[in-house]
Amino acid sequence: MSKLSDRVSTISPSMTLAISAKAAELKAAGEKVISFGVGEPDFNTPDHIVQAAKDALDKGYTKYVAAAGLPALKKAVCKKFREDNGLDYTPSQIIISNGAKHSIFNAVFATINPGDEVIIPAPYWLTYPEVVKCCGGVPVYVYTTRESGFKATAEQIENAITPKTKMLIFNTPCNPTGAVYTEDEIRAIAAVCEKHDILVLSDEIYEKLVYGGYRHYSIAAVSPRMKELAIVVNGVSKSYAMTGWRLGYLAAEESIAKAIASFQSHATSNVNTMTQYATLAALEGPVAPMQEMVAAFGKRREKTLALLEDMKALGLDFVKPDGAFYVMLVCDKFYGKSYNGKKINGSMDMADMLLTYAKVALTPGVCFGDDSCVRLSYALSMPEIEEGLARIADFVKQIK
Repeated sequence: MSKLSDRVSTISPSMTLAISAKAAELKAAGEKVISFGVGEPDFNTPDHIVQAAKDALDKGYTKYVAAAGLPALKKAVCKKFREDNGLDYTPSQIIISNGAKHSIFNAVFATINPGDEVIIPAPYWLTYPEVVKCCGGVPVYVYTTRESGFKATAEQIENAITPKTKMLIFNTPCNPTGAVYTEDEIRAIAAVCEKHDILVLSDEIYEKLVYGGYRHYSIAAVSPRMKELAIVVNGVSKSYAMTGWRLGYLAAEESIAKAIASFQSHATSNVNTMTQYATLAALEGPVAPMQEMVAAFGKRREKTLALLEDMKALGLDFVKPDGAFYVMLVCDKFYGKSYNGKKINGSMDMADMLLTYAKVALTPGVCFGDDSCVRLSYALSMPEIEEGLARIADFVKQIK
């Protein structure tokens, strides 16, 4: 008899662990590895946010607080939704959790029963299907195309709906593709969800990271009915360079929020108290540091895309991203060919060989449901971007 639960046995091991471990090993051996795999800003948390955490410690704010979050912080989140997204929530509809990933787990755990189907557009963030499976749900993938900019259509989503469908997981701006859905595209998808009465878990953690004149639009803002069906997840990790602080939040219809608050009170209780005070400072403080970071990412994006455009002649391709800080680098033209006598059979091989021979770390696309690509993050310095892409170009030139 297995000593493991059926729930945990359904979780797939991370396919990125081997790449990450190898990169760490090479760095420890003194190799200069350029990592395009990291999914976090390389900026420090702004000083006023760090100071707020220090002040909280000095004031003795080191005790338990309400499991669902500090009242003042929940009010600040409500203000953020109102001003940024045109959404009116009450503090009782807001849950402060240990990162957006925790918010996503809470939302799925509170709403999905064994056998319920959850539609997930692919490429997807690799945690989505694992959370669904852990909670007894069944992931149903909608495969997008390069021609559509890696965006699912309302028609595709409707065709995937069955009597067992309970939820759509919707992510814009998207990790791993950088795709940003337009308001019209979102309204069309929302109409399908309303028609079939399915929940939408809307992951909006990259909301502030949009470029080229694009504007983020929350699916919950489409209509009062869509707002009832939507569970909106956000946080401060990406927008405020606070990945290690671990704070995410969600907004949901009253009964769902109440259920999540109850579950969290038993699972984790409150988020780190000092982090909550730091997040309050982030939401209420100056926006200039955030704007400067986004502007820097915008310049890195332009440089990355320009260099990748020059590399198309080598057989590499990409889909232009309009948000987040990722590019899906299309490399399947090299599959079946060899480098240094070793055959490339997919994105895992491509990523492994790039790390071994070019000392460049990328994330295999198979992790995200698209084996034709590797994911490249431009959340690193401009000199590293230039050197790393030059190494990739030199590598592919030698593939035969």
